[in-house]
Amino acid sequence: MSEKVTAVSKTETPSKPTSWDLRGWMARVEELGELKHVSGAHWDVELGGIAEINNRQRGPSLLFDDIADYPSGYRVLTGTTGSATRLAATLALPTNLSDAQLVQLLRGKPQEWENQSSEFPPEYVDTGPILENVKSGDEINLLEFPVPKWHELDGGRYIGTGSVVVTKDLNSDWINLGAYRMMVHDEKTCALNMVAGKHGRQQLDRYFSEGKPFPVVVSIGHHPLLFLFAGLEVSYGISEYNYVGGILGEPVQVIKGEVTGLPMPAASELVLEGWCQPGNFKMEGPLGEFHGYYSATEKGAPVLEVERVYHRNNPIILGTPPAKPPHDYSYSKSVMRSAMLHEALEKAGVPGVVGCWADEVGGARMLLVVAIKQGYQGHARQAGLIASQCHVGAYLGRYVIVVDEDIDPSNLENVMWAVVTRSDPVRDIEFIHRAWGSKGDPQRVTFEQKVPYNTRAIIDACRAYEYLDVFPPVAEASPELEKKLRKKWKDVLGS
Repeated sequence: MSEKVTAVSKTETPSKPTSWDLRGWMARVEELGELKHVSGAHWDVELGGIAEINNRQRGPSLLFDDIADYPSGYRVLTGTTGSATRLAATLALPTNLSDAQLVQLLRGKPQEWENQSSEFPPEYVDTGPILENVKSGDEINLLEFPVPKWHELDGGRYIGTGSVVVTKDLNSDWINLGAYRMMVHDEKTCALNMVAGKHGRQQLDRYFSEGKPFPVVVSIGHHPLLFLFAGLEVSYGISEYNYVGGILGEPVQVIKGEVTGLPMPAASELVLEGWCQPGNFKMEGPLGEFHGYYSATEKGAPVLEVERVYHRNNPIILGTPPAKPPHDYSYSKSVMRSAMLHEALEKAGVPGVVGCWADEVGGARMLLVVAIKQGYQGHARQAGLIASQCHVGAYLGRYVIVVDEDIDPSNLENVMWAVVTRSDPVRDIEFIHRAWGSKGDPQRVTFEQKVPYNTRAIIDACRAYEYLDVFPPVAEASPELEKKLRKKWKDVLGS
């Protein structure tokens, strides 16, 4: 599955990898047979097309080198968390788990990590690999690096798909890490597409409302764990630096930026630092979205004016381009949001939750499935309604399906079997109108309202509670019989 790949270029002096070093992460997944080298791809759609096909085939992480028009050693890495093995390695968990086992192991972890976050604030240091090269003024050229044009219909070259945008609250010490796409405009400026309502955008709006420039630091290459949690729903006011430190039990080492004073990862591959000025917006996009459509046309986005570029020798861009699922990060988002949804339901007081799944077909947002052991009338509707509006499920949702405990929520064939045999369309589908939508919704072209609302459907695909005792039994082998047969007839049925 993999070819031999060294964690550093042959032209540089190897440095000791740390837990926050992308090169250390690469060395680890190479040991697991999950890293493959690709030489000679072109930055203009070829690199992105290869990555897209590889993700669709559930292939390994790809390290692109000798990219057309660029020197050897300037690299792009894709597909970092696209398998259970790589995601588990990223989370410092056992790497021999199935998808279901990984989700089960993650149950309760988000709350545990959040509780530990206050114990692991970032550690400020004076030096680190990111300071190997520091550029300013006329030295800055964002296209010095092999920035891909990922898809044929993209509006430009995107330096930020796996990026981590570091910002600070105007009136407190809260440091936020967000995952926002970034298209290069020219040598010194790029777009900062921050979705309305997200924590980083809330911070930007506060600065702009007072006419103040917004300080920004962007890491372009880093340990995949930073990107993973920059794109998930960490609680308001908690820094993802602290949260991620709590996961591995050690603080993230950071360095103060020369221009803004914001903390950047000391072991990052490439960092941009600068300001967004009030009123400075420029058209950006389109870019293929997480749900698989070019649903958003060109639009105005804040412009990041870059005043410093920091990079390691032979830097690596972390690329995580969205596309039609399965794409670069859809698997990891499915697993993480599934665990976070389970936890959110339990924290909201919903009993009897036995499993959750945020399916990849909806980009881990638009289709949520919850399995429960029914305990009372209305239990299924309660679970579905809360799942649709809790923090994990509120943004750009579409369908929530609630099933009984005998249905595997990650098995869409079983889920749809429950829908067609246990639900009645008139009785068992509830609708929520004017919920939190997005301009990126592919169906937005059919909506009349200017504000991006959307509608949610909650499908109760559980056996009707009042008829549980008479509902027809399922015609299949019992779990006990299946286990016995698999053991006895292993040569026929497999393990």
